[in-house]
Amino acid sequence: MSVNWFPGHMHATRKAIIERMKLGVDVVIELLDARLPGSSENPLLAELTGAKPALKVLNKQDMADPARTVAWLDHFNARPETRAIGLDASEAAPAARLAAACRELAPNRGGMAKPLRVLICGVPNVGKSTLINTLVGKKATKTGDEAGITKNEQRISLASDAYLYDTPGMLWPKILVPKSGYHLAAAGSVGRNAYDEEEVALELIETLQPDYAPLLEARYRLQDVASMLSEDVLAGIGRARGAVQSGGKVSMQKASEALLNDYRSAALGRVTLETPEGFAAWRAEAEAAQAEKAQKKAARAGTRRPDGR
Repeated sequence: MSVNWFPGHMHATRKAIIERMKLGVDVVIELLDARLPGSSENPLLAELTGAKPALKVLNKQDMADPARTVAWLDHFNARPETRAIGLDASEAAPAARLAAACRELAPNRGGMAKPLRVLICGVPNVGKSTLINTLVGKKATKTGDEAGITKNEQRISLASDAYLYDTPGMLWPKILVPKSGYHLAAAGSVGRNAYDEEEVALELIETLQPDYAPLLEARYRLQDVASMLSEDVLAGIGRARGAVQSGGKVSMQKASEALLNDYRSAALGRVTLETPEGFAAWRAEAEAAQAEKAQKKAARAGTRRPDGR
C-alpha cells in the first residue's frame, strides 16, 4: 500500500503560495517535524518558491532523538542559502530567534521602508498553528491533532518591520518514497482515510526495532523486541494495553491505535525515524524505481502498432 493524500484545499494552498511569491517574499520558513525531517520536507515547496533563502525549523525537537536532530541540522545548514534551527514547546518566545535567523538570510531587508516578508509553510499537523499562536500571544489559529485544520492564509507581525505570512498545511500530490508516506501517517500528517492504521503501525515497529527496541520493551513490558516479527510485537502491545477480545484474540486495530497514539504523544520516548544518510538511500531507491517504471512504459509504447494495438 502507498500513502498519498492531497485534498482539494491543498490545491488552493498551492495557488496561494504562487500568488504570495508574486507579491514578494524574502525568506521561506519550512516547519519540519524533527522526528521525520526528510519525510516532512515538501519537494513541491522548492518548486513553488524557487531559489528563495530557506529557514528549516525542526519543530518538536523535544520529542526527537537529540543526536539525530544535530545530524539533521548539520545536513540542512550545509546547503547554500539555507539555515536550520531546532524548536520545541518549551520555548515561550521564539519570535526573536526566528526573526534573527530570517534577517541573516535576507540582510538587505528590514526597516519600515523595506519590511522583511516571510512565508511559513509545513506539512499538516507539524505544529505550525501552535507556533503561530505562540508568536502572536493569543489563540489566532485553530489547533488540533488532526491533519488539515487550518485552511486560510494569515498575516502575522513577526517584528515591527517583519511580516509572517501563514498558509495551510500542504503535502504533495504523489509521495514517491514509500517510507515517507508511512512516517507521515504515523505522525498524523495524513488524513485518517488515506491509510490503514495496522499497516502503518507494523511499518513503524519495523523502523523502531533496530535502534529503539528498548523503548518498546519498557513501554509495553516486552522482551527481545529487536528479534521479533513486527506482527508479534504489535500483538504484544495489544495484550499490554488490554486490547484482547473474547477467546483471547488480540484486536490488532486497537493495538495499532495505542502504538500510534503513544508515538505521536512521545510516550515512547524521544524517537527520530530517519537519518540524513538513510533518507537519501530511500529517495535514491525510489527515484531508481520510478526511472525503471518510466523506461518500461516507454518501451511498451514503442512496441505498439500504428493503430494503437
